[in-house]
Amino acid sequence: MRLLFSATFCLLLSLSVFGQYNFKQSGVGAVDFTATDMSGRSHHLLADNKGKIVLLTFWSSRCPACKSVIPKLNNMSKKYAGQNVVFLGLTAENETSASAFLRKNPFDFSVIPNSFGILLQLAEKDSNGNLNFGYPAYFLINQQGEVEMRASGSGKTGKIDERIGALLNSR
Repeated sequence: MRLLFSATFCLLLSLSVFGQYNFKQSGVGAVDFTATDMSGRSHHLLADNKGKIVLLTFWSSRCPACKSVIPKLNNMSKKYAGQNVVFLGLTAENETSASAFLRKNPFDFSVIPNSFGILLQLAEKDSNGNLNFGYPAYFLINQQGEVEMRASGSGKTGKIDERIGALLNSR
């Protein structure tokens, strides 16, 4: 009975999360969404970023590796400032939880709370349909709006930086 209740609760939670976003498949593996960041600004992933490279970083306040990569991501966002590169931090946490964490660990780019539905759409699934990702999770979207790279873990920022540079130089 407990298992049935848990499964039903998870299903209902997933359905309510999907209702927060407008998803569309575009290109190879890219997902379009519209979401609001912590400052109230609306982000339309593909429409707002045509011809740009976008790095989506999914993080959690309970993730020590996520906290450790924030300075690296902030440095990377400064490095690419003024170029066609957009950084977005996404978290499944609500505004209150995210705000408390961000006061001590600020991102230098927009943060979108309540983003679990977006992660569900982008994350790869194993052969049983289970989500296959770790925190922090990264999705690098190229200038054509396609997922160029998926990665997770704290040691991936160097590879992401290299790939962003290669994408910028390929034009």
